[in-house]
Amino acid sequence: MTEYTAVLPHRGLMDGIAQLGGVSVEALRLLLTILAGYPVAAFYHKFIANINDKTLHHMFFAGCGAALCYFNYGYDAYHSLLGIVITYLLVLFLRRKTTVFLITNLVFHMGYLLLGYFYTASNEYDILWTMPHCILVLRMIGFGFDVTDGLKDGSALSRDQKETALKEPPSLLELLAFAYFPSGFLVGPQFPLRRYQAFINGRFREHEGSLDAGLRRFGAGLFYLIVCQVGLRYLPDSYFLTPEFANVPFVKRIYLLGFWAKFSLYKYISCWLLTEGALICIGLTYKGEDKEGRPDWSGCSNVKLKLLESGNTMEHYVQSFNVNTNQWVGQYIYKRLKFLNNRTISYGAALGFLAVWHGYHSGYYMTFLMEYMVVSTEKQITRFYTKVVLPNWGHILNNSDIYKLLYFITLKSYNIVYMGWCLTAFVFLKYERWIIVYGAVNYYGFTFLILWAAFYHGYIHFARGSSRKDAGEEKKLEEQKSKENIASENQSEQRKQEDKKAD
Repeated sequence: MTEYTAVLPHRGLMDGIAQLGGVSVEALRLLLTILAGYPVAAFYHKFIANINDKTLHHMFFAGCGAALCYFNYGYDAYHSLLGIVITYLLVLFLRRKTTVFLITNLVFHMGYLLLGYFYTASNEYDILWTMPHCILVLRMIGFGFDVTDGLKDGSALSRDQKETALKEPPSLLELLAFAYFPSGFLVGPQFPLRRYQAFINGRFREHEGSLDAGLRRFGAGLFYLIVCQVGLRYLPDSYFLTPEFANVPFVKRIYLLGFWAKFSLYKYISCWLLTEGALICIGLTYKGEDKEGRPDWSGCSNVKLKLLESGNTMEHYVQSFNVNTNQWVGQYIYKRLKFLNNRTISYGAALGFLAVWHGYHSGYYMTFLMEYMVVSTEKQITRFYTKVVLPNWGHILNNSDIYKLLYFITLKSYNIVYMGWCLTAFVFLKYERWIIVYGAVNYYGFTFLILWAAFYHGYIHFARGSSRKDAGEEKKLEEQKSKENIASENQSEQRKQEDKKAD
């Protein structure tokens, strides 16, 4: 297969700037496009927000988004335009044939995306037209579900579906503006057309505080970007593929991998925070009022920073990282599989969809498999701790300051160490690369999961056997007592009859 090369505008100028900054030209374009959301927000509020003609609003957002897409990907921007137009035509002609429309819409978008991955994929995480296209795919699939939900009776819809259902399909211009919304088309987040319509209609502009909240998010994003760049300069991805890393003492090795994973995670978090800040500044993200009655602008948040930094388990990472995408999968995939009547199958199918959506690389599938296995193991450990450990030794452990300190250190160490293990395959993508890193740390992630599974299921087996034995002995005792009671009653009755005869 010939190597894929994108045709980009002004390549020479951007190459020079990128070289001065020590980053790739693709990464520089990505960052500039995200930051462009802030002047776009300022221009919109000053010149367009108060204009009554909604067509002008749609034209502004569609034009800005399409221009930024072309700035990043050149003529490859036609892929997203084609996807939007095809979706519009499918809605126009097939929306009343619900099943046919939903299947066609899903197969078209996922098939197009996977073909794109096939022709452009490499050993690295590629900043190509497929990156915003995967965002578009979810947006168009979700839009398709919202259109068909609008055809149903309100009583047949869930609360989430009622909030996103579309009674009337949009015009092509409105769909283009929704799909190309600046700061939303490149790295997310996902939001339904109903939110965009509420924003355009001015429902969110009556609330204050969006500028301050947006700038705070911008500051947080800038901080994480700096930490990411500094951290990865000292711990670059390539280091973990070298013999030098494999010769580091084991404990230091797994901690280095954990800190590297943190820095790698911050790369995504910084982009999401900067994007969210721009969306807040423009006023799209209003969610309602918080507990103190102040406007809450977290409606498009993709990361929960407090939980991310204070959490101790992989489940905390899942709950705090890529929140918006996880919510989308929950609403449009997991909950739509309710007819299967099996949460495990639905959860597995949702993770499988996410893995396929990311691409062909084996690292994605290993990452989501590890997520499933680690989260399940954490639940088993929690269950064992609360039902076995605490009832027997809780009165001692809870009163020990040393135990509390050790408990805290253990959880934090687990948090760092296992994050490194779980993110390795996601970053290195190819089996030939991530298996080297797994081998360099002696496959400790697999080892712990296997040992725990053997212990836990062995304990459950013997505990059940013991409980059955105890239950059997109790039953025998009850039967013996019952027989003794019957014999005693018979003897008592016999004595009464003998006394009557004596009288």
